[in-house]
Amino acid sequence: MQRFIAIRIVQSVFTLLVLSAVVFFGAEQTGDLALVLSTADTTQAELEELRVKLGLDKPAYIRYANYLGNLFQGDLGNSGVKRRPVIEMLAERLPATLQLAAAGLLVAMFVGIPLGIVAAINRNTFIDKFAKVFAIVGMSAPQFWIAIMTIMLFAAYWKILPTHGKGGLDHYILPSITISLFIMAGFMRLTRSSMLEVMDSEFVKFARIKGLSERMVVYKHALKNAIIPILTFGGVSFAGLLNGAIVIEVVFAWPGLGRLMLDSIRERDTQVIMATILTSGFLYILMATIVDILYAYVDPRIRFA
Repeated sequence: MQRFIAIRIVQSVFTLLVLSAVVFFGAEQTGDLALVLSTADTTQAELEELRVKLGLDKPAYIRYANYLGNLFQGDLGNSGVKRRPVIEMLAERLPATLQLAAAGLLVAMFVGIPLGIVAAINRNTFIDKFAKVFAIVGMSAPQFWIAIMTIMLFAAYWKILPTHGKGGLDHYILPSITISLFIMAGFMRLTRSSMLEVMDSEFVKFARIKGLSERMVVYKHALKNAIIPILTFGGVSFAGLLNGAIVIEVVFAWPGLGRLMLDSIRERDTQVIMATILTSGFLYILMATIVDILYAYVDPRIRFA
């Protein structure tokens, strides 16, 4: 098991290094950073001095090596627009995004998984058909449209929930429901298909022949074996929620990483853009690695393969 975990960690570090190279050299193609930071009154001599100060007079591979060395020391550079360390800006915004993603994942799990189990148990009934329609709507409806509709209903018409900002628990309700709807539908469909596949297997039939109660068959035998793909989907979905919260954060004025990324793109703040992309990629790689390790614990065949 230790060898399996070590291999996954090495693969994750290599993937993160590749991502850092793509981000750095991609940012190099967006234009001269010194021109972005200069003003209309900046002279050519001042511009060259700024390039030297920023290290832009050195070859790209040397700048990347310096950038990588700073990354390993936790230094993400300074914002050219805000004139602040980027790590401080990320520390202010990241907790809000993590909280919103966690709330969305919990809502998706507590609704989607039970609905998928019930749909599988009551195959081809009204409940099953309702669950299918719900999944189609949840996976096809645009998030921004759902966000606008929920704001219009619950805030503008009924005036029972706040529309923007991060405050008490009531501020989490609309954003978490909106961001979780797509994942909720995915949980429902995956749980239903996994449960149907497992419930048709021989060991479940044998458990019924032994006289076990239907509740015991479903929750102890069937669900335990159907949980593996659901576990994978949950971990990857959480990383997707972290990276896909930009629309929700903008609509609900949520002070998270997504809004920081969008504001930085508008202001052409290269250091912040690079840091937010790297942070999002790191979170995704981290969650994928954790899911792989949990996968191996749940199913020993994975680590022996």
